[in-house]
Amino acid sequence: MKLFRQTFRAMAAENEIQLAAADIDVARRAARSAIADVRRIEAKYSRYRDDSVTTRVNCAAGGDAVPIDTETAALLRYADQCHALSGGLFDITSGVLRRAWDFRREPPALPQPGDLAEAVALVGWAEVEWSAKCIRLPRAGMEVDFGGIGKEYAADRVATICLEHGLRHGLVNLGGDVRAIGPQADGTPWRVGIRHPRHTGAALAGFDLAAGALATSGDYERYFEIDGRRYCHILNPGTGMPVAHWQSISVVSPLCVVAGSCATIAMLLEDGAEAFLDAQDVQWLGVAADGGLRRASYSGASDPL
Repeated sequence: MKLFRQTFRAMAAENEIQLAAADIDVARRAARSAIADVRRIEAKYSRYRDDSVTTRVNCAAGGDAVPIDTETAALLRYADQCHALSGGLFDITSGVLRRAWDFRREPPALPQPGDLAEAVALVGWAEVEWSAKCIRLPRAGMEVDFGGIGKEYAADRVATICLEHGLRHGLVNLGGDVRAIGPQADGTPWRVGIRHPRHTGAALAGFDLAAGALATSGDYERYFEIDGRRYCHILNPGTGMPVAHWQSISVVSPLCVVAGSCATIAMLLEDGAEAFLDAQDVQWLGVAADGGLRRASYSGASDPL
């Protein structure tokens, strides 16, 4: 078998697909179809596009319900399950909090209390009216944002498309969210590293992945520091304030969308993360705010580097 590798940019990230196949043309066609689907998902759910489902729903907030298709309904159903599982902390209407928090501003500044309170008041998945056919945001200014599950869902779609092309050995990495399509051609697992949350370019740990997925949520992608305190983009929907209990949490699960949502929920739960993750029966590795490691029975991981 030959190894085909394709890098591409989508979803504001650098991505890679590796596929082992006897016929390299089959791998190339599979990769082309998979990448096209990633870009389709990005276009369909991007809040930055005027023609996306997300924009149509958000522009209609406070007005009539917006028709949706079965794919969108399935994502909403999953988001609803995550909302319930997290006690309301995983909330796809919490994207409005970015109106108060500007992580690109120089010099950085905390939001004004009035702006933060105004944004928090617009969060409320429990108020959203939705079904398999339509969705309605009841108050003007409310929004939905699929950013918390979209990239992970796309990684799972890549795996499905490659399997449909008859490929059984491959790995997809969408901006750090990893899904194994199967082991390497010789049957050995893929060796994947977990990014160190405080040292750019360094790995925290390595692990073997022959099947399933790994996703990480952390405080290092979008953040600023004021007076020695880090403020990250993972925001509690009830208070509007950033989480601070963990530097990062990585989760291994059969599906990337499950791994990603579990990691995000754990970050949001803060001191309740360990009990939550153990209850989900997933493998996980966390870095606490003080840099200490916490983990489940994580047989695939090596000692920290």
